[in-house]
Amino acid sequence: MALPKEELPFYTYEDYKTWQGDWELIKGIPFALVSPNLDHQRVVAKILYQLIRELENCRNCEAVPDTDYIIDEHTVLRPDIAVICNEKGEKITRAPKIIFEVVSKSTAKVDEITKKKIYEEEGVNYYVLVYPSLKKAKIYKLEEEKYKKIADVENETVEFTFENCKIKLDFSKILDV
Repeated sequence: MALPKEELPFYTYEDYKTWQGDWELIKGIPFALVSPNLDHQRVVAKILYQLIRELENCRNCEAVPDTDYIIDEHTVLRPDIAVICNEKGEKITRAPKIIFEVVSKSTAKVDEITKKKIYEEEGVNYYVLVYPSLKKAKIYKLEEEKYKKIADVENETVEFTFENCKIKLDFSKILDV
């Protein structure tokens, strides 16, 4: 028997800051982060490597891995990689330009449904779901306040445009794990 909604725990960012371990807070509910496997980390490293090189000429923009994105007092997410511009603090507090999530069986539902909806509502320009086990990625672009899937990729090069920047990512190198 499930607990009634009013009896479920409901936490804030202040609570979150005191927790040990790795967590995300989604609309007041804590979610433990899964320890990543080697393929996950390899893919993250390959994306990050390409982004750092591509962003060299994009003023005030950078790629950051595994950094808290504080959406409000009840929601704190930790994307695998975020491309941010003009962010000055220790945490991400404004919508990133691109978010990459490396998807596993244990994270698929949250990444594909819950986070996608939150990132869409927050105005993240691109949301990229990367599936190392399937050797593919799904790329969504925000158009008229809704995500539209613009590509299913395996070994293509994809261009992303934001903040007067154009960057290209070669997914054949990213998905080669």
